[in-house]
Amino acid sequence: MTASAQPLALAERERALRFSRWRYYLSSIPTLLLRIRSWPAVLGIFAGLPLKRPMTIVLDDGSRFRVRGRMDVWIIKETCLDRDYERGEVEVEDGWTVVDIGAGSGDFAICVARRSPRSRVFAFEPLPESYALLEENLRLNGLSNVKAFPVAIAGKAGELLLYTKTGLEGQHRTAQAETAETGAALRVSSITLEAAFEQAGVGVCDLLKIDCEGGEYDILFGASDAALARVRHIAMEFHDGIAAHSHEELIPFLERRGFGVRTRPNPAHASLGFLFASNRRLEA
Repeated sequence: MTASAQPLALAERERALRFSRWRYYLSSIPTLLLRIRSWPAVLGIFAGLPLKRPMTIVLDDGSRFRVRGRMDVWIIKETCLDRDYERGEVEVEDGWTVVDIGAGSGDFAICVARRSPRSRVFAFEPLPESYALLEENLRLNGLSNVKAFPVAIAGKAGELLLYTKTGLEGQHRTAQAETAETGAALRVSSITLEAAFEQAGVGVCDLLKIDCEGGEYDILFGASDAALARVRHIAMEFHDGIAAHSHEELIPFLERRGFGVRTRPNPAHASLGFLFASNRRLEA
C-alpha cells in the first residue's frame, strides 16, 4: 500500500471498528478490577482524581509498577495481563534470551523476567523519563536478570530525534508523522540491531519484542541479514499511518529472510496491530 493510500484505508477500517472498540473496552473492566490488587488506585486514575503521581500498583502475581496515569496502567494491562505479545503465538520459555526494544517503563521486560527467572532480558529505552521509571520498576521488583540500556535502536548508528508530544504519557516516537509537532523532540543516541546484540552479548535472540511507535520499519528494514538470522521469534506492535511504510511491507520482507509471519489486528484501532514472525531456519 502506498503512503498516499494509507489514510483513506485507515479511515475506512476505523469506521468498521466502532462496535469492536466498545466491546473491547467494556471487556477490559473485569481485568482492571479483578487482576490488579490496588484497584481503588486504578479507579482513581481513570476517574481523573487528583492523586499523587507516580503511584504504585500491584498485579495479581505480585508484580509492582510505578505508574504516571491511565496510559501506563492500560499498557500494563495489555502487556502483563492480556499478554498481547505472546497470546496464542509465542510462549516465552524459561532460559530464553529476550530483547525488548521500546521497553517503556519496563512492563514487558519485568513480567517476562519474573515468570522466567532463568531467562536474560535486555531492555532498550531511549526516553529519559521512561528509562528512569524502568529502572525504578526493576528495583521495585528486585530483578537481577534484566539489563537496561538508555539508547534507541534504529537502521543506522548515530543520533535520532525522539518526538515526545503525542498526547499520551510514555508514548514517543522516532518516526515523525506528518502531523507531529515540530520542536517537541529530544536528540538521543542510536545503534543498530546488530550492535545492540553485540553490546548485550546476545548470540541467538529467542524473542525480539518491538514497540516503537512507527520506528519498527527503520529498525527492521535497516537491520543486516546477519542480525535477523540470529532472531528466532519476533513479536511486535505495528503502527501504520506514522512512517512512510505499513506492516503489509514487512510481511514479504521477513518472509524473504526465512520467517513465517502472522498478524493480528487491534480490536480498537485500525492503525495498530501485532505482527509475529518465526525463523524457520532456527526452528528446523
